[in-house]
Amino acid sequence: MNIIPTRLPDVLLIEPVVHGDHRGFFMETYHQRKLADAGLEVRFVQDNLSRSQQGILRGLHYQIQHPQGKFVSVVKGEIFDVAVDLRRSSPTFGRWVGERLSEDNRLTLYVPEGFAHGFCVLSEVADVLYKCTDFYFPEHERTLSWNDPDIGINWPLTDAPILSAKDKSGTPLAQAECFP
Repeated sequence: MNIIPTRLPDVLLIEPVVHGDHRGFFMETYHQRKLADAGLEVRFVQDNLSRSQQGILRGLHYQIQHPQGKFVSVVKGEIFDVAVDLRRSSPTFGRWVGERLSEDNRLTLYVPEGFAHGFCVLSEVADVLYKCTDFYFPEHERTLSWNDPDIGINWPLTDAPILSAKDKSGTPLAQAECFP
C-alpha cells in the first residue's frame, strides 16, 4: 500500500498494490498491520455500502458525539469525495480536500474523526463502500452546508446536484457545531 498525503495532513489517500493478469486482478483493500506501520492505527466497527445515481450529492455529514472516521472506496463508478476539517483547534479548520475515487483508480480516502464527509457521483451510478470507526447515531448526526461559500468546495458538477431534504438544509460553517 502506498499512503499519499493530501492538502489536509490528517486526510490520507491510500493506493493499493494491484496484482493483475489475464484472469482479472487481486488487491488488499484494507490491511490493519500495513496501515499501522504507516502510522494509521484505527479500529473499524461498521461497514456501509451506498448506491447513488449520477448527480447525487451526499453530505456533508458528521457526528458531533461519537465522531466517525471513514475509510472510503468505490466498488463501481466514480465519485468526487470531500472532507472538511471541523476541528476548531486545527490549523486547517474550515478547509477542504477532494479526491476522485473510482473503480478504475482503486484509491481509498481516509477521513479521520473531526471532519465532515460527503461526495457527489460523477458516473452513471456509483457504489461506495466505507468503513467507520464508530457506530451510526442519528441523534448526533449533523449536516454541514454543501455549498457554503466560506468553505468554497469546487464540486465538479455541471448541473445542480440532487439532494436529500437533510442535505438541502445543511448548516453553514459559521453556525455549525464543531469539534474542539
